Amino acid sequence: MKYRIEFTKAARRDLAALPRGTARRVDDVLQVIRAHPRPPKAQRLQGRLHMYHRVQVGDFRIIYLIEDDRLVVCVVKIGHRRDVYR
Repeated sequence: MKYRIEFTKAARRDLAALPRGTARRVDDVLQVIRAHPRPPKAQRLQGRLHMYHRVQVGDFRIIYLIEDDRLVVCVVKIGHRRDVYR
């Protein structure tokens, strides 16, 4: 069962701002998340962001929310690891 990928406006801007090679790698990872929203390398965030998951793509992170009842993965933020949690 495949999930639908949705982006916030900010995440869409983040993806558009990435270098072309990085954007391709992020897109590849998003296709994996679409099929399996909790891949082995994904981690659940802690603290105030406990409802979100993250997955690494090199030095970049994809922050997303899984809505199992609607079969939707909502990408909230994509960014470099030094900036993405701010």
